[in-house]
Amino acid sequence: MHFEVPKLRKHSLKEFSQHYLMIVLSILTALGLEQWIERAHHRHAAEYASTQVEAELRSNLNDIHTSKQVNAQNLGPLTELNDAIIADVRKGVPDKLINQHIQSLQGKFVLSVNWPTFATQAWDVAVANQSAAWIDTATLRRFSAAYAAQREAATWVTHDSMLALDAPRMVLLRTRIQLGVDIDPIEFLGVVRQMINTTTQTQLHLEQTEKQVVAALPVNDR
Repeated sequence: MHFEVPKLRKHSLKEFSQHYLMIVLSILTALGLEQWIERAHHRHAAEYASTQVEAELRSNLNDIHTSKQVNAQNLGPLTELNDAIIADVRKGVPDKLINQHIQSLQGKFVLSVNWPTFATQAWDVAVANQSAAWIDTATLRRFSAAYAAQREAATWVTHDSMLALDAPRMVLLRTRIQLGVDIDPIEFLGVVRQMINTTTQTQLHLEQTEKQVVAALPVNDR
């Protein structure tokens, strides 16, 4: 049996090629447009997430500054009390007179430590909706370091900040002073030092956290 392949006219082959090329270009254009839209979406999501995170970190930074100022003010009276009683002890002032001095300064025998509540909602949302993954690597690393520093500082406050403070003894001494009962000046100084150290350590942790938060913000915000 004999078969003959039909011959295509030149113009038919040309039309087919043009039609095929149009299809390929349409597909490539559609794919390119889809990728462009996806990249634009990712870029917009990353920019929005970065804006929200930076605003949150600025707010946390303001709270850190406020806490540091409050703690510095509260530390002043404790330091004055410590210096005054140390001076009495070194001069050999009798315990009875030192107790009178402590009575007159009992308003300074107060431990008040201020600590900010670090907001994390913007960061949590960015991680949850995966927009954090589209933030550029360097910025993401700075953000992550800032929030990690905040978590570590918060953990220290929750678990370790009061380990060096004998709180029951502090309350007992305060009660005896308020009742006008004499106390041992050296024991009193020991508790005052604990209170000062607790406040000082708090300030150090705030300063360390502050550095990480500042480093995470744009240069013009630092």
